[in-house]
Amino acid sequence: MLQLCYISTARPGVDRAAIEAILAASRRNNAAAHVSGVLLYNGKRFLQLLEGPEAAVRATFARIGADPRHFALVKLSEHAVDAREFGAWDMAYETLLLDRAGVRDRIEQLTRGASANLRSLFTSYAAI
Repeated sequence: MLQLCYISTARPGVDRAAIEAILAASRRNNAAAHVSGVLLYNGKRFLQLLEGPEAAVRATFARIGADPRHFALVKLSEHAVDAREFGAWDMAYETLLLDRAGVRDRIEQLTRGASANLRSLFTSYAAI
């Protein structure tokens, strides 16, 4: 199983309707491909972690890379894992439009069962 995490910047004009469309497509496509993960959005940047069969995760990442609603996509990590760290979610989603303390608390809750490296990565995102 492959786990891949990236960060990208939303283009101007990405609004709630665009996010809802992204989520609807992600959940549908990910369920069919047996890909799970979490998507965080802080009003400016996306942080997403994908987990699942290697070919499916790579195809999902390629599709995401071609999406014009974001740019400056940077892969932060990619490695094999024995088990999913974010369960069987088709795509969990959090909008992190909170104060910094609220964001840190929410990320701590979301990553409670994840590895120390993954928790650190998500905590760093909260500081952006």
